[in-house]
Amino acid sequence: MGMRLELDRHIADRYKSPSQRVRVLTEAWVPSQVFCPSCGLNIIKFENNRPVADFYCRGCEEQFELKSKQRTLADRIIDGAYRTMMSKLNNNEAPNFFLMSYEPLQLGVTNFLVIPKHFFVPQIIEKRQPLSQNARRAGWVGCNILLQNVPLAGRIFFVENKLIRPKEEIMRNWRKTVFLSEEKEIKNKGWIVDIMGCIDRLKKKEFNLKDLYAFEEGLSKKHVDNFHIKDKIRQQLQFLRDKGYLEFLGQGRYRLL
Repeated sequence: MGMRLELDRHIADRYKSPSQRVRVLTEAWVPSQVFCPSCGLNIIKFENNRPVADFYCRGCEEQFELKSKQRTLADRIIDGAYRTMMSKLNNNEAPNFFLMSYEPLQLGVTNFLVIPKHFFVPQIIEKRQPLSQNARRAGWVGCNILLQNVPLAGRIFFVENKLIRPKEEIMRNWRKTVFLSEEKEIKNKGWIVDIMGCIDRLKKKEFNLKDLYAFEEGLSKKHVDNFHIKDKIRQQLQFLRDKGYLEFLGQGRYRLL
């Protein structure tokens, strides 16, 4: 049986709060319709109020946190405490993120994707302003996930604009960038993710070294402690070539695989 995009509205009948109803509906849909993008087995829901994640895979032990939003996915996804998130990044403890958008009236899923945890670097986390002194949690600092800073390879769609993607394609896209999980140094991983993003912005399958050099100024502002940006660009392209993400065509030319 294929994936169903309808949320089962009846399971939330006893809840009055709209936010509670949405949480129950979306959290019930995931384990009934979604498989683990890493190994293909079923997703299982953790017990309620677990601080780390919402779901896990019994096979490969990947963990997933769910964020849902009405209608369309925003460029900024509201998350929890900034300090907690940065600690998770620095200790390589961030879960994978499931992102869902849904139609509030029809209660149907419109988009559902996973951001693998190995794409979580400081560049995709935005620190929010502290809560005001009049707030119940005065001074608390939250964070946003900047979806626009996640490379396209890090946005793996199960459902895109109501179109369900084949399981084989989803798992292939997951495997394509799993090499990032081998990089434990957060600064190095940040460079790789930045170069992937620069390649995305070129919007072409084949490109040359000079195309990437055009991002030198922007990269120098992100990485203020590096004074050899062009050398670093070449280094990361060679790394991505060695990992099978790019093909080197000779004479400074590359092809995105």
